[in-house]
Parts: sequence; structure tokens; C-alpha cells
Amino acid sequence: MVHKIALEEHFGATDPNIVEQSATHFTSDAWPAHRDMLLDIHDSRLQLMDECGIDTAVLSLLSPGIQSLHDPAQAVDWAQRLNDYAAKQVAHRPDRFASFAALPMQDPAAATTEIRRAVTELGLVGALVNGFSQVGDENTVVYLDDPRYAEFWSTVEELDVPVYLHPRDPLESTTPQYHGHPWLYGSAWAFSVETGTHALRLMGSGLFDRHPNLSIILGHLGELLPFNIWRTDHRIAVAPRGIDIQHSFGHYLRNNFYLTTSGNFRTPALLNTIQEVGADRLLFSADYPFEDMREAADWFDRLEINDNDHIKIARTNAQALLKL
Repeated sequence: MVHKIALEEHFGATDPNIVEQSATHFTSDAWPAHRDMLLDIHDSRLQLMDECGIDTAVLSLLSPGIQSLHDPAQAVDWAQRLNDYAAKQVAHRPDRFASFAALPMQDPAAATTEIRRAVTELGLVGALVNGFSQVGDENTVVYLDDPRYAEFWSTVEELDVPVYLHPRDPLESTTPQYHGHPWLYGSAWAFSVETGTHALRLMGSGLFDRHPNLSIILGHLGELLPFNIWRTDHRIAVAPRGIDIQHSFGHYLRNNFYLTTSGNFRTPALLNTIQEVGADRLLFSADYPFEDMREAADWFDRLEINDNDHIKIARTNAQALLKL
């Protein structure tokens, strides 16, 4: 068994009551048990971690979480309360847990203040943002490349902590190509397309030229990007369409991003990702409880890759990135 650190391990809460957001990801029969898993931190979750060789789990709020709260004041309040809750859970077992902060990106100044508080006062190891934020109403969306986040990104770089860009569904009003095919939404397809596109927006905006030391984490072996990044660069070189950045997209992927194995337990895909970005940029994750922790751990433990890369992906890359 390989000793591991897992980076995309979700929790919910009932005060404030955010846990019900995840009901749509399960059948009605399966939801009660998974609801309990989201709410549990120190009992069955910890026992399962022991069985799977996961020494540390980095907790993060479920999706879409704070990003779906239209009212900026509510987003600020809930983010603060949930980060306080997460910090208390970590303090109970700091040997087994760390946590990412949830952030109220609806209010850029408040988000900047909150990530500083979360890192310097609560001891959280970075932030997880669930894609775009809905601001004021459900149809007004703001992505993280928006200029309003300039101070936020400067603060993140100063704090030297990563931001995990986690999936959420696109709005139905903006995705007519999915209409009549509801299975295209969610983690089967739309999550990766939406999040990979968001990551490309960050690269194409010049964010990493302005802040070359930023680290962004993507789950699910990079949300399809490692398998298409060459073509992205190849075609933009032919038709740049006004893009003005200092490096290739592949450069940013290999230098400003870390990719986790969450919910993508496919060996050929992992090997391709290692070839594209290098084992130094890969991190183990399960995506519990949306994925089976045992399946994630068993698959990873059985991988036939060299021992040095196995240990890097299992824990030492995460230890260095998160300063664990």
C-alpha cells in the first residue's frame, strides 16, 4: 500500500445548509448515504482513509458551493462560516486533515480579505473555487480572468498558495447543445469542458504573465487539457485571433498548473498526462464521496510506474505544494 495525500475530498454542512446542493449528483436511493458521507469528517471517512492508505485528506466544500449564491452578502457570510467550520475540523485532527478555503468571488474585495484570513489566521492551505460565480442573479456569471480580480490574484501570489479550480455545470441558458440530452451535464461531460475552458481563459488572459508564480490545481487529470493542448497551441499559432501572451498554452499548463487523479482512474490517461506535463505536476486525489475512495486507492496502488514517480504523485508533490 502506498501512503497518500488526497486533495479533492469534499464536505458539506447543515449550518449553513449547503449540503443539499449535491443531491442532484445521486439517485434518490443513493443520496441519503452520500449525504451522510459529506457531513461526516471524523468517523467513517477517517476509517476509510486508514483502509486506503490516505494519511492526509485536504477537505473542500462541495460544488457549486459559494459560487452559486447570487447575493454577495450571503456569499461572504457563508464562506466565512464554512471556513471557520473547516478550520475546526482540521484542528481536531491536524495530523490527518487540511482544508482549502471557500471564497465569495461575488465580492472581489471580500474574497481577497477572506483568502488572507483563511491562510494566515485559520491555517488553510489554499482555496477551492467552483468555476464561475453568479453575481446578483442566476444569469450573470463572472469568470476568474475578469479584471475585477486583479488584487485577488496578486494576493494569492503573495500568499504562495494554490487555487483549485473545481468544476460546476454551465448554465442551461448558455448550452443549447446539451438541451434534450441531460446526461451531458455534470461530471460525465460538461464539468470537464466547462472547467478546461475556464483554465484556458486564465492562460489566454495573460494572468500567468502578470503572476508567473501562481499555481492552479485542476482535477480529473486536467479536465481534458493534456490531451488537446498541443492542438490548441498548433492552431493558435496559425490563427491567433488577437491573443497576446508571452508563452504557449502548453508552457502555462506545465508551469502554472498541477493536475490531480480525482475521479479519473484510467491508467493510459494517467500515462499520457505524465508524458505531457511530467510526474512533478501530478497529485493523487479520490473525489470522495462522489467517487469511491477504495477504487481510487486500489487503482493507484497497483499502478506500474517507477517508484520515484509513484511516491511523488502519492504525497511528496502535495507536501511541497501545500507545505504540509
